[in-house]
Amino acid sequence: MAEKVTFKQSLNLFDGTMIVAGSMIGSGIFIVTSDMTRQVGSAGWLIALWVITGLMTVFAAITYGELSSMFPKAGGQYVYLKEAYNPMLGFLYGWSFFSVIQTGTIAAVGVAFSKFAGYFIPALTMDEKNLLFEFGWIRVFPAQLVSIALIIFLTYINTRGVKDGKIIQTIFTIIKLFSLFGLIVFGLLVAAKADIWNTNWATGFDMKFTAPVVDAATGAKQGWSIFQTPGSMMMALGLISAAMVGSVFSSVAWENVTFIAGEIKNPKRNVGLSLFLGTVIVTAVYLLANLMYLAVLPMIPPASGGEVAYASEVAMPNIAFAVQDRVATAAASSIFGHYGAAIIAVMIMISTFGCNNGLILSGARVYYTMAKDKLFLPQAGTLNKNAVPQWALWAQCIWASALCLSGKYGVLLDYVVFITVVFYILTIIGVFRLRRNRPDAERPYKAFGYPVIPIIYLLMAGTLGVGLLYSKTFTSLLGLVIVIIGVPIYYYNARKANGAPGEQAGQ
Repeated sequence: MAEKVTFKQSLNLFDGTMIVAGSMIGSGIFIVTSDMTRQVGSAGWLIALWVITGLMTVFAAITYGELSSMFPKAGGQYVYLKEAYNPMLGFLYGWSFFSVIQTGTIAAVGVAFSKFAGYFIPALTMDEKNLLFEFGWIRVFPAQLVSIALIIFLTYINTRGVKDGKIIQTIFTIIKLFSLFGLIVFGLLVAAKADIWNTNWATGFDMKFTAPVVDAATGAKQGWSIFQTPGSMMMALGLISAAMVGSVFSSVAWENVTFIAGEIKNPKRNVGLSLFLGTVIVTAVYLLANLMYLAVLPMIPPASGGEVAYASEVAMPNIAFAVQDRVATAAASSIFGHYGAAIIAVMIMISTFGCNNGLILSGARVYYTMAKDKLFLPQAGTLNKNAVPQWALWAQCIWASALCLSGKYGVLLDYVVFITVVFYILTIIGVFRLRRNRPDAERPYKAFGYPVIPIIYLLMAGTLGVGLLYSKTFTSLLGLVIVIIGVPIYYYNARKANGAPGEQAGQ
């Protein structure tokens, strides 16, 4: 009889922390601050939103620690939702995870890698002159093919066993953490300019926003109208929520370590602790990076002098109108001169490479667990000789690659955030449900600050969700449609497996 292959517990606390930090830090921190500044227009609000996002992330991680100690096995958030509610809700998370959340993020991060590789290889820039071919609405550029090659390479590495994936994750996470700290230190201690810092902070918490100036005849954007004050509290909430799309997207994926709990030593302790340590480290890095931006770059073009900033002015190095939103590149150019752009390009390539490795490594474990519950294709529920879910890894690779080719990944990110926040909220509520429904269940770790910290998180995340529905109604509702499409798929899988939903394995 063939020997049964099972997961190997080969990851320690340090490895788990590197997976948390490495999965969180991708390309976002190098880019999203520009759009956030255009939404809120003041140093006070910019930093406040990063602080709020950081608190939400750490509070959620602290609360997830209780769930990880109760259910220390592969699947993470999928398992928590299934146990706290029912198998259907767990499946809807897994369905959304495979269709958009994880694969869409993998595609976006892969394209970010290629985009910045284009700094050294011009053929990888997404210019019309580099278009290879188009088929209907699909337009293929070399950068997309490089993105797919990267995803395939990292998938192959992770089919060889968790050890190889762990080595890549650790090395690249350490490199990008040290690189970011280096950029922050140089910016704050060497290149900081008192006049820029004072001017930026003179904006205080005076919320203002920008809007594009559009030619009435052609519809072409000519520049930006700046210094507009929100007209109502609801509009202000919408601006805050729209701005937080960037900070929240930069801070998601910390829960990836829960997906591989079955491969972590002493998971009842180390999963929750790695969640806390990883999120605290990344939150500190993000906050310091934004303080550095405020120290070396003006928030808006200093020469604007009025209500409208035109194209010639927005090209000036600043936070709100950095070229293609590459605020880190603008900051590095201010710090290191003409070498700055190359330094940031290398940093982002390292960061996105390591980030995608963490996403690819952990994501397939969700599909594996779903398959074991007969809610996903059965082949995904098998392990290869290296004790990893090879079939699930390649299925994830194929769909993420398709999203690279679709060219729609940029649009998907808006509602990735909304869907992710909704499932975070449901999972945190699940802690309350399990405390009530299973009071005697073993809890090696109980959520610190319960119930105050989870309630604070729910209030903040709920407010963000309402704001997203107001400011990004279409993409938020489209995200919900993706979730709802999973309902008939769930019932089909459940009936196929056992004839009646709610009785399948895993309940």
